[in-house]
Amino acid sequence: MPQSVPSLPRRVARMLRTSLFAQVAVALALGIVVGRLWPDTATTFQPLGDGFVRLIKTVISPLVFCVVVVGIAKAGNLKAFGRIGLKALIWFEVASTAALLIGLIAANVFAPGAGMNVDPSKLDASAVDDRTAGGALPSTTEFVLNALPQSAIGAFAENSLLQVLVLACLVGAALLHLGHTKVPAILPAIEQAQEIIFAIVGFVMKLAPLAVFGAMVHLVGEYGLGVMKTYGKLILLCYAVAAAFLVLLAVALKLVTGLNLWKFVRYTREEMLLALGTASSEAVMPRMMQKLRQAGARDDAVGLVLPTGYSFNLDGASIYLSIGTLFIAQAVGVDLSLSQQITVILVLMLTSKGMAGIPGSAFLALSATASALGAIPAGAVALLLGVDRIMDAMRVATNLLGNCVAVFAVSKWEGALDTVRARKMLDGEITFMEEEDATGRDAAEGASESSDSDADSPDHASRTPMNT
Repeated sequence: MPQSVPSLPRRVARMLRTSLFAQVAVALALGIVVGRLWPDTATTFQPLGDGFVRLIKTVISPLVFCVVVVGIAKAGNLKAFGRIGLKALIWFEVASTAALLIGLIAANVFAPGAGMNVDPSKLDASAVDDRTAGGALPSTTEFVLNALPQSAIGAFAENSLLQVLVLACLVGAALLHLGHTKVPAILPAIEQAQEIIFAIVGFVMKLAPLAVFGAMVHLVGEYGLGVMKTYGKLILLCYAVAAAFLVLLAVALKLVTGLNLWKFVRYTREEMLLALGTASSEAVMPRMMQKLRQAGARDDAVGLVLPTGYSFNLDGASIYLSIGTLFIAQAVGVDLSLSQQITVILVLMLTSKGMAGIPGSAFLALSATASALGAIPAGAVALLLGVDRIMDAMRVATNLLGNCVAVFAVSKWEGALDTVRARKMLDGEITFMEEEDATGRDAAEGASESSDSDADSPDHASRTPMNT
């Protein structure tokens, strides 16, 4: 007797019950509808998104610490870890500079601010101060010093990823120096703590649909859809340039690793949608680390490259800053010369590196650029106040994908990428599993994959088996 096919309502109900992507997508759509119909509820639902991001941020620092320490200890080579860091910084600088140049060229060609004829004296410059909470971007010296922890506890308490990375490197180096015979219980304890953190992430992720719903109600209710008309050309240009940049990233990823970026987007579609809905790439960092590790990137590469990229590789922000600077100049009728535009690139190359975690950092970077040029009134930065929040989706998606591509590229460059496993994972031949449910996965798959990996992947021998 043939099996009966479930009815459409049952299939939909099952999908909503089992698929995080479907749950987040529905929450996103509902949030837009509620925010549009009842804009007064914007502040009521905002805590849903803010609370979720807070819960995720709680585990980011300890997770990064555990992954980096375990990665260094298992790699067994501190020099290799240093090479990964150096190669990551080279990749970051090339990618973010390319993003700045592409944005600047596009703004010159399409001139999104031309013809606006804005009088900067009529703009409310104090609104920018309110947005930035009176903060300032750190100088180069301050940035370096702030990356060094004053207190081990303080680094975790302040959620300073660079400080946590420094601590993790020191602890991992100490474990290598002492050897497993002198501190036999430390590494297993850190691995167990890592498993506990991943389990917590799994619990918190069940709240993702609520977070996306609250964030979208707040976005649409607070800012409305009218801003799309006023700044339509600027918004369209920024998103189009970001799309073009992602195409270039896809080509670079294919050339360097042979992997397909669009398959990776499909593989991480839940995380991408959640990041877009909450306007926070930090909200998905733990899950992205899981997925990158299971897609063949070695623990030490994932643990170092991805968190470091959150401070050094803000490709989406670089596109926005370069286009935004020229938009402001064009809107107030200032024609920037070639030398002044080169100055824009040089200033933004520095200011874009210290933006992570600073309130209103984009406006601080724009203000610093305007001051360096001396040709754009500082108050003109207020022109972007109305559209800044709309740009979050572009910045978050581009930043996040840029950092994930960096993980794969640097891992391949260093011989820390199992390309056979990566292809199988992205093709759907291997299913992603939550870390706490994946114990024994490598052992179960090892027998069937080892012959293929040894034959086809030059990186296989250098890949340290992932302990889950």
